Amino acid sequence: MSTVTEPARHTPTTPLQPEVVGPVSTWLADGWTVTWRNLSKIKRSPDMLIFAVLQPIMFVLLFSQVYGGIIQIEGSDYTNFLMAGIFAQTVVFGSTFSGAAMAQDLKEGLIDRFRTLPMNPSAVLIGRTNSDLVLNAISMVIMICTGFVVGWRFTNGVPSFLAGVALLLLFSYAFSWVMALLGMVVRTPETINNASFMILFPITFISNAFVPAESLPRPLEIFANWNPVSALVQSARDLFGNTQAGVIRDTFPIEHPVITVFIGVTLLLVAFVPLCIRQFARASSR
Repeated sequence: MSTVTEPARHTPTTPLQPEVVGPVSTWLADGWTVTWRNLSKIKRSPDMLIFAVLQPIMFVLLFSQVYGGIIQIEGSDYTNFLMAGIFAQTVVFGSTFSGAAMAQDLKEGLIDRFRTLPMNPSAVLIGRTNSDLVLNAISMVIMICTGFVVGWRFTNGVPSFLAGVALLLLFSYAFSWVMALLGMVVRTPETINNASFMILFPITFISNAFVPAESLPRPLEIFANWNPVSALVQSARDLFGNTQAGVIRDTFPIEHPVITVFIGVTLLLVAFVPLCIRQFARASSR
């Protein structure tokens, strides 16, 4: 007699769950893979990079050439005074890419596809913020070249200049985590621009970026002196050798700007990295 072979039973497959904890080398490799994926999108959408560098060039030309002859800075040329503020504004505005990209990826379901892969979930956030750091670095190079064209110079030597650039990029990286969290909280990518501008405009314009803080009305002067962006701008001016004569240093952030920036960066990373990872787990499952 012939025996009948029972057909093989097919068990339903379940998506691979990402490893929450893994070797450091695997975590770094996952982060690098996502970073490269985000950067490779620029090849397909070069307009994103073009507009990212055109905006700071526009601000440099607008403020230095249009308003430079009107705004007088005691003991300093306005162009040298301005550039640190433009640098700070650009890297802070550049952090919005993290929020917009996270909101778009959530809308398109890409985050759910990442969750099916055997990868550390934090690698998605690391890759997102790392790629924005690269974009900000490219923007910085373009702005530095534009600054040289309009007459800006640094006078404290190359090491201090490089330290100032590094400090600006470090702050931008920490602030990218703030924007990444905002991008996961809002419901649509269209909302992220309006939501982010409500944060970015006050902290960049109510500061010492474009005018001395002491020239503002007293309530705004107090806000500007304790604004972390003001500390970032002042530290960049000090390191570039562009500090204006007679600057009033009657608050801790302005008296110790570099220390204040490091404290701010540490607080931002300690607070927002865990919040981003937690919100990522919630948002990707909604």
